[in-house]
Parts: sequence; structure tokens; C-alpha cells
Amino acid sequence: MRSHHTHAGVLGLCALLLAIPAAFAQPPDASLKEEVKQRLGKVEQSLDDWDVGGARRELAEVEKRVPSELEPLKYFQGRVSFEEGQYEDAVTLLEGANIEDKPGSYLRLAKDTRAITKDHQRAESDHFIFFYPKGKDEVLVPYALETLEAIHRALKEDLGWTPPGKVRVEVVNNARELSKVSTLTEKQIRTTGTIAICKFNKLMVTSPKAVAQGYDWQDTLAHEYVHLVVSQMSHNTVPIWLHEGIAKFMESRWRGKGGLAMTPSTQALLGKRVKEDKLIPFDKMHPSIAMLPTAEDAATAFAEVFYAIDYIHGTKGTQGLRTVLQELKAGQSDKKAVEAATGMPFPLFEKTWLSYVKKQPFPQELVPRDDRVVLKEDAKGAQKEGEKKGREISFGDFAEVSEVPARKFAHLGELLRERNRVKAAAEEYARAHKLVGDKYESVSNKFALALLELRRLDEAESVLRGSLRMHPGSPSTNVHLGRILLFRKDYPKAKTAYLEALASDPFDPEIHLALTRIHGALGETALATRTRGAASNLTGLKPDDVDRAAQAFLRAEGELSETNVPASSPDAPKPASTPAKPAPKPAPEPSGISR
Repeated sequence: MRSHHTHAGVLGLCALLLAIPAAFAQPPDASLKEEVKQRLGKVEQSLDDWDVGGARRELAEVEKRVPSELEPLKYFQGRVSFEEGQYEDAVTLLEGANIEDKPGSYLRLAKDTRAITKDHQRAESDHFIFFYPKGKDEVLVPYALETLEAIHRALKEDLGWTPPGKVRVEVVNNARELSKVSTLTEKQIRTTGTIAICKFNKLMVTSPKAVAQGYDWQDTLAHEYVHLVVSQMSHNTVPIWLHEGIAKFMESRWRGKGGLAMTPSTQALLGKRVKEDKLIPFDKMHPSIAMLPTAEDAATAFAEVFYAIDYIHGTKGTQGLRTVLQELKAGQSDKKAVEAATGMPFPLFEKTWLSYVKKQPFPQELVPRDDRVVLKEDAKGAQKEGEKKGREISFGDFAEVSEVPARKFAHLGELLRERNRVKAAAEEYARAHKLVGDKYESVSNKFALALLELRRLDEAESVLRGSLRMHPGSPSTNVHLGRILLFRKDYPKAKTAYLEALASDPFDPEIHLALTRIHGALGETALATRTRGAASNLTGLKPDDVDRAAQAFLRAEGELSETNVPASSPDAPKPASTPAKPAPKPAPEPSGISR
């Protein structure tokens, strides 16, 4: 995605350069003035190319030739310091350059970012520095760094590029903070469900605690890292549709092969837009998918560009992707780059791509979208802080069910289960499930919970696995499946289910209690220590008490569906009872955004 850094409230480069003569005790000779002008121009170009190291080197040469109080020098020193994460220095330097403190200026960005991150904790791996708010976000650290190192290895293999130095990753608390550290407005963030951004030589990601049902935060980290690599290796020449397509296609490489990001709900939406002839032209995605008018438009655009890259990769492999990036870096247009990679004229590529899209196995009907990010403050009926999960009774879960008979059966089932008439409840859920199949996570999960209480484990597992085929990655569904597998002592499969849940909802104490028990049973001592610490963080229990809670995690007799999870500390909410998968990723900004 192209980076279009706004300069609102900032002197333009030409105006800054006019200040050069006045800063010298004696007027500079023409050759020195021209050299300084050219070198500062190279600093600006290096920053635009996402080459911060190059900008710093050029700046060092300027520093040898001009007085330190020169405003243009301070401005670029501030810019480089900001992109290096030295926010205190950046503020001082930009103020020294007399940059106006107003929305959109680098000075305001530096001040806001400094304020938001000043108390962040820090963790490092071989290639990343991870900054996160104090408290429960500490749970993210080991999983985040493992994800990032895995995508680093994968892109080194596939694209042949690794960023110089360690990549900075910053976690923010909510949409308001994400708006302040980026160039997006809160309205744009809420409209398109933007949850993370790659810009200013770093990754910025919203904590899953800000989202009602969590979101696929590990895929999101990988997605944003792809943006960083693509921007750096191409010198920021890749147009947004190719940028987002590559990031969407490659985001699953940390956990396996590329191309695993497309869900049935997104395919159903794309199928609907194809049928209506309402696809988004590639050039309309500029300058940012985050700026498209609706979340549905953004989701459609992501699906389109995913399949464009899926087609190129399917026919030409990773070499096809490398060719696209190399051609763009060399100055070719996006059309010429695609022609070089595919060996066909661009109009033929578009025609072939559209034919490829139309051949996809679209669901016959729309599936409720699981790529929507609902911020916690916008969610209705979310579980209260510190409340036990219990039997997960909720009557608001079926609002998404558009088929009235199925919704009535499901609602009746919930009434009966609330009154402990579980067998009768299961019969009503079964009627609803028969009408709608795996279409709704709410119906499938409530049916499965009733079957769990009746100890009809095989049937419950079948219902849950069917739901996961339609809604892959759902944290609620994976937790419920994990309960069955853990009850059976099938520890390897239970581990997979709970880690899938953690990839979307890392703050559910049940997940960490279960994993503590599973890792212990598998002899994975170090991993058990990790999850014990996470469970202690989220519940307020001492580590020894966590072990006891993990051992008592499933009651011995008859209450398989009730989790007996301790109430967490006030700052660690449980997931809402409505099963729903959060969102993949839309919304790029010039440099790479995701939701």
C-alpha cells in the first residue's frame, strides 16, 4: 500500500530549504547550498521509500555541513527520530523547527504517540520489539513474538527480504488511540472496522480487549508485517490493490501456507457482489480501503484483491509475486508489473481473474459475516466485567437469525435450557439447526451446549465441527470443542482447539486454564509455566491456585458444559456468550491497514 504521509501544519520542503542561508553566520556558497538541498531531498525521498536507515545516513552528511540550529535540519531530524520510535527527541526537534502543533502535523503525531506509549512495557525477540500497555496485554507477548518470528521466516523464504534492524510493534488500547497514532479518523476506523495499521516504519495494532468478541489478532500481526516488507523491498511503489492483495494472501503464512484467509462468509459476500455486478474497481481502492464508504465495500475489496494474488500465485508461484515487486521497484506501472509476472496483457489478466473469481465455490446463500469488528463500547449485551461464564444463557444471541421459524425454535430452546429442561431444549435447538444448518454460530453453539449437558458428546462435536467449517476460527466454537476433547483426554486435539480460540480471544481465562492442564499432561513444562502466568494475570489467582483451578477445570460428573472458571479481576472481562468470529482485516491506509 502506498504511503501518503500528510503534511498538514508542516512547512513544505521548498519553504524549509529557503531558511538555509539565514542559518549561516556567513552566506553559504552556491555549491554548499545546492548540496544541502539535494541531500535533504534525498532524506525526504528515503522516508517516502520506507528506507529510514538511508534517511539517517543522508542526514548525518548534512549535519556535518550546516549549523545545528537550522530549522530544515531539525525538521528532518524530528521526522527520522519519529520513525525510529524516539518520540521525546522527535517532539523536541519538531518544536525547534517551529512546526505547527495541529491535527495532521508530525509534531501532533509525535506528541500523541509519546503520550500513548510512554508507560508501555517492552519485550524483544530476535527481529521484533513489542510495546504493550501494562496489565492484561502481557498475555499477548509470547504468542505475538512467535507469530511475528514465524512470518519473518516465511517472507524471507517467499519474497527474499528481511527488514534491517528490529521491527517496532505498538499495541494501543482502543480505536481512539489508534486514530491518534495514525492518520485515520475514528469515524473511518469504526466504519470499516480498521483494527491495525502499518505506517511510520512500524506496526500499530489494537488490543483484542477493545473488541467485543476479540478478533484474529495473530493473523492481523502477520498481515501488517507483510505490508512492512512489501513497502520496504519495493521502495513503497506498490499500489494499494496489490499491497492489500499480497498482505491478505500471505497473512496465513505464519501458520502454514498462504491463501488460507478467505472465509465462507466473505466468499458469500463476494458472490453476491459478483452476481449484482457491484465489484470495486482496483483504481477505486486508492488511496485506502479504509476510506471506502461502507464495511461491506471494504470486505468486498479485500476479497477481490485476495483472489487477484491467489491467481498470480497459483499460476506463477512466489516468483510471480517477486516479479511484481521487482518491476514496481524498477519504476514500472502496476499494469506492466502484472503483465511481466503473468505473461499476459493486463486486460486479459483482468478478464481471466474475473473468470477465476466466478468459478469460486460461493455459498448458495449469504452467511452472516464474521469479518466484522464490533468495538466493546458499541456492543450490546456483552458479558459484564467479572461475571462467570456459567451455562452461557443469553436471549439476544438469535437476533442474527433471519429465518423466523428457526429463531422461534432457538428462542424456545433457550427458555427451556434456562429452566433446566435440557432434553426438551435440545429438541428445539435441533429443529432450528435442521432449518438453518451451520449458517449461524449462535444456533450451532447453543445446540452443542445442550448436547454437552446431556453428555451426547459425539453429536455435539459434529455440530461444532460443522460450524467451524462455515465459521473458521470462532473462539466460542473452539472453546466448546476444546471442552469435549479435554474431557476425553485427547490432549493434542484439545490443545489445537484452545490455541485456535486464543488466536481470536486471548483474554478468556478458560483458554489459559485449559492449556495449563493440557501442557502439563503433555509434559510441556515451559508452555505450562507460560499459561499458568497468563491465567494468574487474568484471574488474579496465585500460580499455585491456578494449578488447582486447572485440575478442577471440568467437573467429574455431569456438568461438562459449565466451565467453573473463576471470576477474573475487574480488568479482565470474559467473552460475551454469543458465539461469533471476529474479523479478518480490512481497511488499509496508505501504508497498510487491517481490520
